[in-house]
Amino acid sequence: MATVAERLGVDPERLWAGSVLALLVALVGGSLAFPRIVYDRFVWHYFWGPVQADANSAVCAVREGGVTRYLDSTSACAAAPEPVAYPGYTLVSEVGYVVVLLIALTGLVFLLQRLDVGEDRELFFALLPFMFFGGALRVVEDANDTAGAADALISYPWNTLIISPIIYFTVFAITLAALVGSVSLARRGVVADYGRPLFATGCAVLAATVGYLFVMALAPGNDVTFYPQVLVVTLLGATLSTAVVWWLVTTYCPGVNAGTGRIGAVIIWGHAVDGVANVVGLDWMVALGAGPNLVPKHPVNRAIVEFTGATLPQSVLAITGDTWPFLVVKLVAATLVVSIFDEQIFEDSPRYAILLLVAILAVGLGPGTRDMIRATFGV
Repeated sequence: MATVAERLGVDPERLWAGSVLALLVALVGGSLAFPRIVYDRFVWHYFWGPVQADANSAVCAVREGGVTRYLDSTSACAAAPEPVAYPGYTLVSEVGYVVVLLIALTGLVFLLQRLDVGEDRELFFALLPFMFFGGALRVVEDANDTAGAADALISYPWNTLIISPIIYFTVFAITLAALVGSVSLARRGVVADYGRPLFATGCAVLAATVGYLFVMALAPGNDVTFYPQVLVVTLLGATLSTAVVWWLVTTYCPGVNAGTGRIGAVIIWGHAVDGVANVVGLDWMVALGAGPNLVPKHPVNRAIVEFTGATLPQSVLAITGDTWPFLVVKLVAATLVVSIFDEQIFEDSPRYAILLLVAILAVGLGPGTRDMIRATFGV
């Protein structure tokens, strides 16, 4: 962005703000001028429709004549005219969210420059509790559905704030408020540095969220149940997987983690949590006595499960399950990403490097925490 700005003779922040404004004008203007094409068949179909379907616990949502209908039958959804939106993600929406993430990260770099923080690694570790918080908050919506419409703590449309991907914006807003507040405390001399209050705030909102789930598990009249064995197996499996990978890296390829150091281990562990949570949730819930197996929602998960199921014999699948390659993919991908962040990147753009690592961890640990806690509480 800075290079383009220099060529154009424009301030980088102004160029970023102008680019974001142009994209918003294009989407909003196109939706107003061509609502059936731009909004219904693109914005709603791939982004807002899946959120609405999920928030209303529907099998799918259908957009007809500017009106949204919710269907509870798979056959009715299959027979409905497009656009039809199902809960979860599509390849189009995932690409769109990656683009939004990269744009947001650039804006965050400018914000951190104004706050004069983020050049050291303290920010990465201070934000760690917020990643667990995001996954736990998403489970609140899952648990909210089990209470029924009459007893639900959060009803539609407010529950869309804690459904993916809108929940990322919700968690971002809470995290940003905590960051600005912590920096303000540090500048006024109330605390020695911003990292401690930021980390403490993340732990507080995480504890409150998990505490609410425990209250629901103890209260009668809903389907929330506590299965500690799921939590133990997932965390133990992720930790052991990370230990093996980290030993291989430090023993045979020490250059992989030369730039990231301990952050690299946390990145791999966060994605290992996602991988193990999927393996446990999709294949081993019944074996652990924790209810029925879950169903994959992400396209990548589904593709790996379908590929494994189609290529391996049933005798092998009966022993290993069909989700374990997802864990392997997560570990390999996380290790490759860690290897990209050498010392030069941290020297040239320390803030952007830290934010990228935070985002990389969040896209693994956030969904992984959600899957782990969801399975732990049986929702």
